[in-house]
Amino acid sequence: MKLRILSIGHKMPNWVQQGFEEYLKRIQPMISVEMVELPPAKRGKTPSPAEIDKYKAIEATTILNAKHPKERLWLLEVKGKMLSTEHFSDKLSVAMQDGADIALVIGGADGISPEILQAADFKWSLSELTLPHPLVRIIVIEQLYRAMSIINNHPYHRGG
Repeated sequence: MKLRILSIGHKMPNWVQQGFEEYLKRIQPMISVEMVELPPAKRGKTPSPAEIDKYKAIEATTILNAKHPKERLWLLEVKGKMLSTEHFSDKLSVAMQDGADIALVIGGADGISPEILQAADFKWSLSELTLPHPLVRIIVIEQLYRAMSIINNHPYHRGG
């Protein structure tokens, strides 16, 4: 199984890169994870609602073009399903047993287009809170690592 994180966004600050790389280094022996940064749509200073819909549509095309044909599309979505870490590890374990590759999408600043919402195989909510993109990257990779620790009976989850 391969998991690719498709993230709309620019280069992250060093602290984000360092945090992400730390968990990526830890998780790589257990599962192949790759971060794919996708460019956000070019935005005006005060976009209208119609312009925001246009940005989301542009980013949807970028996401769908980056997704490999056989990947399942998992989407971070505030209205998605909230899972405990244990339930998330179960979901990941089932995908691994199925031999499924996953494209996990972190959307853009304006959210996700209806097209991507409809195409998603799974919508996952980290929280009802609004979280900044840099922090989401670290939370996602840490939760992936924690889930893989559970699957592999590694002590991180119990003490981490």
